[in-house]
Amino acid sequence: MLHRQCSIVLIVVLLLEAMVIAAPQKPQEALYLGGTVTAVPEATEGTLQTTDEKKLTFNSTKGSFSIDYDKITSLEYGQKAGRRVGVAIVITVWALFSKKRKHYLTIGYTDADSKPQGIVIEIPKGTAKKMITILEVRSGKKVEYESEEAKKHVHG
Repeated sequence: MLHRQCSIVLIVVLLLEAMVIAAPQKPQEALYLGGTVTAVPEATEGTLQTTDEKKLTFNSTKGSFSIDYDKITSLEYGQKAGRRVGVAIVITVWALFSKKRKHYLTIGYTDADSKPQGIVIEIPKGTAKKMITILEVRSGKKVEYESEEAKKHVHG
């Protein structure tokens, strides 16, 4: 009986997760802090679009870029910019003195020439769980959390 109940709970959880991914996705607010993308200036506000099943796209009035999900090599989330990607990021003075907690998504990926690349994007706290779920499923990579506190922000 207990085995059956556990199976039912697992099926419901998997169905709910699939519904989140399959549901129409609106562009999410984001701030491109920097990285190896030169098509968009650092500290540019824009949106992240996850509607395309093959690529993540950042759009802004100053430019845009896309990353193929199958080219993603690492995902990191936390309140500090990722340490592993090896990307030099200049954060504005405003960001350094802001008391508001920031939530950073660091994405490592390879470009068309198989060279390592990376970006850091600030995302609103309320969009982190949905964004991370989509990125994990579509890229096949698990997010690494910068701390247990960062993990709690996403998973409650």
